[in-house]
Amino acid sequence: MNLHSNASDQVEGSPWDNKGLLQSQELYRYVLETSVYPREPEPLKEIRAITANLPDFYMGTTPDSGQLIAMLLNLLNAKNTIELGVFTGYSLLLTALTIPDDGKILAIDSNLKSYELGLPVIRKASVEHKINFKHSPALPVLDKLLEDDKNRGSFDFAFVDADKTNYGNYHERLMKLMKIGGLIVYDNTLWYGTLAMPEESVHKLMRSERSYLLEFNKFLAADTRIQISQVSLGDGMTICRRLF
Repeated sequence: MNLHSNASDQVEGSPWDNKGLLQSQELYRYVLETSVYPREPEPLKEIRAITANLPDFYMGTTPDSGQLIAMLLNLLNAKNTIELGVFTGYSLLLTALTIPDDGKILAIDSNLKSYELGLPVIRKASVEHKINFKHSPALPVLDKLLEDDKNRGSFDFAFVDADKTNYGNYHERLMKLMKIGGLIVYDNTLWYGTLAMPEESVHKLMRSERSYLLEFNKFLAADTRIQISQVSLGDGMTICRRLF
């Protein structure tokens, strides 16, 4: 399995070419081949192979990040989860394989075609019954959930890999939906390492999201309702544990 998709060769100088924060490709490959790939379930390898040949392959969850997500789900004994941003379904399938057979995932994405690329693999893995997929922008679905008091504080875990400019809006809604002690994991919170760069050094395609993520990270650091950990896996993940 190639570390990077050949699809990136179609755009010379693409800012999305090198998603991993470990810029030594040899070291990153060592991590993947030593501790990630040998334990990666075959269905996840299949979805990763499907994703690797798409022009927007970089939107997929990295397998090392997925390994940590699976451990978090197990530590929580999570059963009721939510996912904002599904793409081809790598992290969704990983969650479905990890939670118990009676567990549930509310998965929300406005791109149905990408989800349908991975759906045959999800069905073959016999975990589709755990997934409630909503073809929709996320905010209306979250607001609808919050209209029913029984949904408040009912989720164990959330994974957010959707439009970065709405992370702050998602956070306020997810905090109401998570149980005390539940986790919200935000992906791409180091944005290809650009957050530590001068803005003029950042590719123009990445500047808008970079600006929002700089503010969002400051907000999370100051949010006394959560315990946080910034993890430098993949493109950076921030793990938030609801305290009250």
